[in-house]
Amino acid sequence: MQVTIPLAPEQASTFAGEVDALYFYLVGIAVFFSTLIAVLIFYFAVKYRRRSPDEVPRPIAGSVKLETAWSAIPFLIMMTLFAWGVSVYFKETRPPDNALDVFVVGKQWMWKFQHSGGQREINELHVPLGRKIKLTMTTEDVIHAFYVPAFRLQFDVVPGRYTYAWFEATQTGRFHLFCAEYCGLNHAGMGGYVVVQQPEEYEAWLNSRATDSPASQGEKLFASLGCATCHLLDRPGRCPNLRGLYGKPVQLDTGETVMADDAYLRESILNSQAKIVAGYQRPSIMPLFQGQISEDQTLQLMAYIKSLGTMPEGGGATIGGGTAVETGMAPGGAGQQVSTGRENLKALQSNPIRQPVQGGAQGSAPVNLASPGNQGTNAPGGPAGTSRPAHPNQ
Repeated sequence: MQVTIPLAPEQASTFAGEVDALYFYLVGIAVFFSTLIAVLIFYFAVKYRRRSPDEVPRPIAGSVKLETAWSAIPFLIMMTLFAWGVSVYFKETRPPDNALDVFVVGKQWMWKFQHSGGQREINELHVPLGRKIKLTMTTEDVIHAFYVPAFRLQFDVVPGRYTYAWFEATQTGRFHLFCAEYCGLNHAGMGGYVVVQQPEEYEAWLNSRATDSPASQGEKLFASLGCATCHLLDRPGRCPNLRGLYGKPVQLDTGETVMADDAYLRESILNSQAKIVAGYQRPSIMPLFQGQISEDQTLQLMAYIKSLGTMPEGGGATIGGGTAVETGMAPGGAGQQVSTGRENLKALQSNPIRQPVQGGAQGSAPVNLASPGNQGTNAPGGPAGTSRPAHPNQ
């Protein structure tokens, strides 16, 4: 439904017409009732004016019908606005399954984008015409608001959580992108463009910037942080196996059951003590990565975890249960044993962070999470005697 409003930005998305129609309906109601009230005020002021200084007005009895009408009619009108607005909101916040994923990270004062193929952009987002685009948004510092007027798209981007939205462009061109939430000194300069291209032009742009996908980058970071030492074991270990975890229910040691969605993965990566899986020790021996990895790296780790398949048949590490074993086989070759004795478990609980591991993913800041009490643990990829403790999930 296309409803053109004077002085409004052009309509360049499938949502734009519906948002404008709702806005036009809201403005129309406001104009109608404002005019009606103004006219009635003038009419009553003239009709019921005092005609002499000694005139005493007659008392007027209340009218149940009138009071019911002026309560019910505005209520019904407001309900139509509510129902229409909720309908538009739910459409914008529930991305379809076949949408193209784009990760968005706000930062003072820029917008950072990463495509599903790994291509990165700053303050400019390339998308194909006629393709549904899903935005997974977060921020590294303060609250921002992702706002594209031509798409009638505006959503707050909040620290510590993910905001989801989607759009489908209906016109090619360059459309202004703003931050619509005051975020500091250079708030006015936090802008950019969404560039809508024909599908073939978009494919050519992607090919010209070919790089590793977020899942591939996350795999390298996963290995450099030593997570694979415990989280990919194919039998019961010190931590839950992450294969096939995403989208599944997780039983916690509190008896509560939560869904392994984006919010759960992010919290578990950054704060391993927040939610402990049933059957594993408390406190978790996994280190805290809050402040050690960026939002970009968190998204890469999440993309890799989502890409993991299910455990091989016969694997013993199940979500929501499992017991610790004394030894486990580390990935990377036969004979590499990971000691998990009681003396090492105590040392692993502190997990002091040390110097970066060499050979990490490009653009990341991997760290060697060695524990002084775990010097007998050899991690793949490091020299003999180099320790890298387990990073079990909570």
